Amino acid sequence: MFQIGKTIVSEEILENDFVCNLNACKGACCVGGEYGAPLEDSETDKLVDIYQDVKPFLRPEGIAAIEEHGVFVKGEDGEWETPLVNNNECAYVVFSEDGIAKCGLEAAYEAGATKWKKPISCYLYPVRTREYSEFTAVNYHKWEICDPACALGEELKVPIYKFVKDALIKKFGKSWCQELEEVAAENTKS
Repeated sequence: MFQIGKTIVSEEILENDFVCNLNACKGACCVGGEYGAPLEDSETDKLVDIYQDVKPFLRPEGIAAIEEHGVFVKGEDGEWETPLVNNNECAYVVFSEDGIAKCGLEAAYEAGATKWKKPISCYLYPVRTREYSEFTAVNYHKWEICDPACALGEELKVPIYKFVKDALIKKFGKSWCQELEEVAAENTKS
């Protein structure tokens, strides 16, 4: 672990490789698990504001779950998250013709219907952040469904922090990310 500003960062995001391999995993991270995507407080307002613009991009099952439970829900841990369809996939998931789970929020963004791409937790994945009173923890979330992404990342020699660089900049800023790259460069020298 090392510190950058008010963050404590796991060295695992420097030491492990990762590149999403949707053809192998079919977007399983949006379908598997017991919880929806974690949401920051500010993102709950965004979901409320853009829901009507996103709705045309969603599946009927997702719309039904959202309209029954809300555009966001409070998880068992007391944190905000996206609702699920039948305790399974995220309500904002859409499926491509070849069965790959994709983000309906991102589809709306790419079509120009909204200006918000998706929750930062999804954008950062496999990096997870957790806010504490004095600092933010920045960790690698290892999940076996992402083994193909780890293999592809290793093959392409792309460390996690480089794979999620744009998301890290969005979350923490350019200077934070530059400092992270300096730490990574020092780590590769030693």
